Amino acid sequence: MTTIERPEIMSEALGDQANPPLLLIMGAMASMLWWPEALCRKLADAGLFVIRYDNRDTGLSTKYRLGGPPYTFDDMADDAMHILDEHGIGKAHVVGMSMGGMIAQLVGLKHPSRVASLTVISSSPVGTDTSHLPQTSDAYIKHSAEGAKVDWSDRGQVVDFIVRDARAIASIAHPFDEAGTRAFIEQDYDRSGGFLSATNHFMLKGGAAWKGRLHEMEAPLLVIHGTADPIFPVEHGEALAEAVIGAKLIRIEGGGHELHPDDWAGICAAIVAHIQAN
Repeated sequence: MTTIERPEIMSEALGDQANPPLLLIMGAMASMLWWPEALCRKLADAGLFVIRYDNRDTGLSTKYRLGGPPYTFDDMADDAMHILDEHGIGKAHVVGMSMGGMIAQLVGLKHPSRVASLTVISSSPVGTDTSHLPQTSDAYIKHSAEGAKVDWSDRGQVVDFIVRDARAIASIAHPFDEAGTRAFIEQDYDRSGGFLSATNHFMLKGGAAWKGRLHEMEAPLLVIHGTADPIFPVEHGEALAEAVIGAKLIRIEGGGHELHPDDWAGICAAIVAHIQAN
């Protein structure tokens, strides 16, 4: 750690520790619960030792005062390595989603000897000028702006907003389960004690040392990206795959910025095949 005392990071493992380890890194404001337990068990049943964890400022991990977080993306990449250390793992397969996909890319660049393979879901290439690519949709930007009106200390307002957010980024190929989504978000809110500190993720800096260096990525890369992602349009996934030699891209038709249960079978199969090949 370079900026502050090492935080407490809560992690959970599923499966047989003798199996190939798989480290899951989730995105902005999202605790480990956003890697659904049923999905993790599906991966564990496929012969993997699955580890998920709460990023800083989420879930049961260390939280900081709101505004100007005293840590960087680079620190969060190091957090991932500390999780492996705690589980006695030298080298693991790494999967990151959204902001977690960016952290995963930094992990691959900073700690190449510890990454057996890399899978990036619904993310964007780090250290890369993406201004020429399609940007976040106008509809999502409008929705996101509504977050400024939310009283983040009011459980009802926050849950309502995050449910609307989940709908805004959802797949266009599958139905949106509002009741199930609301129950899940309430569970995550109560476990985390609220989401206010998690908004620190939108103020994060770091990773500048890796600008223009994606071509140095040594880990075999798989990119999985929904074709209807409103936050990072699929061209971001395509750009990432093009930047890393030998990378593979799988498009989820109609997929949004989420892990929809109807897509789990394909996502799991792709991750397992990638790991088995490496």
